Amino acid sequence: MTTPEVRTRAVRLGPRSLAALCLVSAVGVAGFGWPLFADPTSQVAAHAQDAPWLFAGLLVLLVAVVTATISESGLGPKAVAMLGVLAATGAALRPIGAGTAGIEPMFFLMVLSGRVLGPGFGFVLGSVTMFSSALLTGGVGPWLPFQMLAMGWFTMGAGLLPGPDQLRGRGELALLAAYGFCAAFAYGTVMNLAGWPFMGALASNVAFDPHADVTANLARFLAYCVATSLGWDLGRAVVTVVLTLALGAPLLKALRRATRRAAFETPVTFEPR
Repeated sequence: MTTPEVRTRAVRLGPRSLAALCLVSAVGVAGFGWPLFADPTSQVAAHAQDAPWLFAGLLVLLVAVVTATISESGLGPKAVAMLGVLAATGAALRPIGAGTAGIEPMFFLMVLSGRVLGPGFGFVLGSVTMFSSALLTGGVGPWLPFQMLAMGWFTMGAGLLPGPDQLRGRGELALLAAYGFCAAFAYGTVMNLAGWPFMGALASNVAFDPHADVTANLARFLAYCVATSLGWDLGRAVVTVVLTLALGAPLLKALRRATRRAAFETPVTFEPR
């Protein structure tokens, strides 16, 4: 005799939440990528030193996404509590190693959480976790909205991976490890792009040149990434892979059990095994 398998749906993005997410993502893409596409004679390039404070307004939009998702998805007290527990756990993991040599174990937790809880909850969790960890470590500054947005994308991407209901076991762990490896480099690259334009005071051939074309600046940026953060990004990627493969199976099981108990969004349904 087989027992039915309990399944619940993860938190979904409603229309308002989706609109807020698209808006903040569009502003974020512009905030990260403007150095490569701004006209050298434009006012944006002329006031590059003011840009971090201007783009700090992303923080307001990110808070709007979090608020809209929580209110629109109808999260119950258990689900909100789970969000808080996971965010607090991720925030507590971040100071371990303090990013030294890329030892950042919080990333593997974000990958697994996004996989189980879906892209909507994943984006909220990634953003809230980064905000909480910044408060914990004193890392609040004009870079924080960029970190929240990048971590939200990082966690949301795990929720968009294929086969959330069918793929299990070693195949799922391999998929998550591969995603974590690539996304760890993507996160580091995106965050480099947020700070790279403001090192103009450094006389270097890898610094942003507002008078150069896109190709030249892109070459400078890639050289900057290799020279400054490749080792950290590689360490982050390797740690994420190792922790995912070593601890992924029991943690995925625990997260799925907690998701069922939190009863996200819809009534529980039963499917025969």
